[in-house]
Amino acid sequence: MAVADLAAQGEDACESLSSIGARQGISTTFLEQLFAKLRRAGIVTSTRGAQGGYCLSTPASQISLDSIIRAVDAAAKAHGCSPETKIACTGRTDRCLTHDLWGALETHIEGFLMSITVQDVVDGRLPIAEAAE
Repeated sequence: MAVADLAAQGEDACESLSSIGARQGISTTFLEQLFAKLRRAGIVTSTRGAQGGYCLSTPASQISLDSIIRAVDAAAKAHGCSPETKIACTGRTDRCLTHDLWGALETHIEGFLMSITVQDVVDGRLPIAEAAE
């Protein structure tokens, strides 16, 4: 929401987190945490001073939703298992019957988010919105 809000302000807009937070109903403290991650990922840049704030580092049409989600460590996860711990969905070493279903869902979600840009969101060009019309 915050990145789409920033993009909606215009191509060269720099906005304070308090302005974004006020428009979107998001706490400034939370936005500070998110935008620090977005800055490290190169999605936004920051400028200090009275006219400072955050700006998109590239055009909104070149920023996928997937890149934003990965930057803030919020990847969609449908599996209950974790390859890192070698514990399967059931809490043991065997997989549950729906393991492949959840894997396919995660892949679908990732592909969906990779196919949509911030500009698509700002312009309301979303596959779900088109299908519903």
